[in-house]
Parts: sequence; structure tokens; C-alpha cells
Amino acid sequence: MQNIISIKNLSKVYQSGFHALNEINLEIHKGEIFALLGPNGAGKTTLINIVCGIVNPSSGQVLVDQRDIVKDYREARFLIGLVPQELTTDAFETVWNAVSFSRGLYGKPKNPELVERIIKQLSLWDKKDNKIMTLSGGMKRRLLIAKALSHEPQVLFLDEPTAGVDVNLRQDMWNLVKELKQSGVTIILTTHYIEEAEEMADRIGIINKGRILLVDEKKSLMTKLGKKELILDLHSPIDEIPNKLEVYNLILSKDKKSVTFTYDENNKGVGIAELLKELANEGIQFKDLQTKQSSLEDIFLSLVDSDKKQS
Repeated sequence: MQNIISIKNLSKVYQSGFHALNEINLEIHKGEIFALLGPNGAGKTTLINIVCGIVNPSSGQVLVDQRDIVKDYREARFLIGLVPQELTTDAFETVWNAVSFSRGLYGKPKNPELVERIIKQLSLWDKKDNKIMTLSGGMKRRLLIAKALSHEPQVLFLDEPTAGVDVNLRQDMWNLVKELKQSGVTIILTTHYIEEAEEMADRIGIINKGRILLVDEKKSLMTKLGKKELILDLHSPIDEIPNKLEVYNLILSKDKKSVTFTYDENNKGVGIAELLKELANEGIQFKDLQTKQSSLEDIFLSLVDSDKKQS
């Protein structure tokens, strides 16, 4: 698959000695939605700002569609749109002028039809002549996206795009993201709403303390690291797990009315039939059963916690 962003041995060290990024290697495929997840201070925004030309790298190389962001900075930046976490623009400017001005900054000719389409897509048309200072927080967030799309970028960075946005607007934004992907735009997003990444992303990258812990396709990640639980509601409470069942590492609930058996892709289905048979042999009956699949959030928290223990 063709890569549109190639990051090699990228590091950022500030004068204080703080290592914000440590030897980052990452490939972003053309046309995909890539979710970059990590706790606060992990290096997500620093990485985005370097690729977008806002922060200078200490070492390493970043290519955007084969253009070096340092040597060919002008061409590389033309290919990128950035939706930052906060709006920094003239509060007395109108929505229409702000979007049009952003397009002009990239040397693009005037295109009122395109500006109109973008503003309408983001449900801002009735506010096009309003000054930015009069907009609500959600509207300002939509304006950020409109400004980033004004010069028709091939790559769009969304840094916490739905933070502080209501549920309906969040859904509208993700519908727009899907449309952009279908048109060939590559989307890189960071989000604290991990369920969004689970729903939207093609691939997931997890970063912590300036290091990439893992990059994988979402489906593959969920299959390899997502654990499943078989929960058996017992017909009668038991005081403890019989010794013969210790091999299954069962967990007895606090109320002693259910037991949980955890398994993953490596032992998928293996042991369940035997477990049920052993329970019957021990005179333990169950009245109901249910299964539970680990979410992407469970996997994320597990990886970050494991990294903390190793450091």
C-alpha cells in the first residue's frame, strides 16, 4: 500500500533536556483514517506539529508524498491541512472571510463555490456573515475544519476535533470525515473518545512518553489483543473455586454468584467445553451465560499500564 507520510527516526529534544519524541518511525497509508492514541503529554501534538511545520525536529526525517518537510517545506505544507485544538484567528472576522483568507494563504485562486460548499457541509452557512466572536464553541470547532479544508489538502490532521462538542455535531463531523476519506483524503486524528477511533479508524497507533508502542490495523489489533470473557451465572452461590478448576484461572465474583473465564485468540474456544464439563462434574450448575469482548479502550489502557511498569 502506498505511503503518503513516512517518518524515520524522528526525535524532539527541548533545551530543558525534555525528550518529547524518541526515535519515532511511522508510515501513514494514502487514503486511510489513522488514529493516534496516547495519554496527555505522550507526544501526539508534538508529532503532529512537526509534520505540519509548526515545530522543528531535533533529528530524523519526515516525508509527505515524497516531499521533505524541511527541504521542500513549501510543497509539503500545501499538501497538509491541520485542525488544531484551539482557534487562533481574528475574532472580528466573518466566517466567510476567514475560510477564504485561509485558502489565499496557500496561494490558491479564489473559489467561492468551493468555500460555499465547505461552509454548508459544516452547517455554518447561516453564520457565514457572522463575526467569529459571536460563534458558539461547537461552531468555532467547525470553522477550524472549514479553514483546514479550504486549500483542498491531501492529508488532514484532526487534533482532538470533537473535544467539547455536543453529540449531534460530533456525528456530523464524523460523517464529513467519512466523505473526505471516500474522496481520497488521508485522515490522521487524535482523540480522547476512544470509541470514536474504534468506530472510524482503519489503523491504530499508540504513543506513550514519546515512543510508539504499537501500530496495527484495528481489526487485527482487536483480534490479537482483545480478550473475551465467558461469564457464567451460577444456579447457587459457591464459597470457592474447586482445586480441579484452578487451571482455568476462573474469577469468582464478590457475591459468589458467578464465575468468569477469560480467553483470547490464542486459545479461542479451547477449554470452554472442558470447563463446562468439569463444572458439571463438580456439581456446579449455571443458569445463564454471557460473553464480553474487550474494547479498544481496554487494550489501550493495558498497553499504557504495561509501558509504565517497564519504565
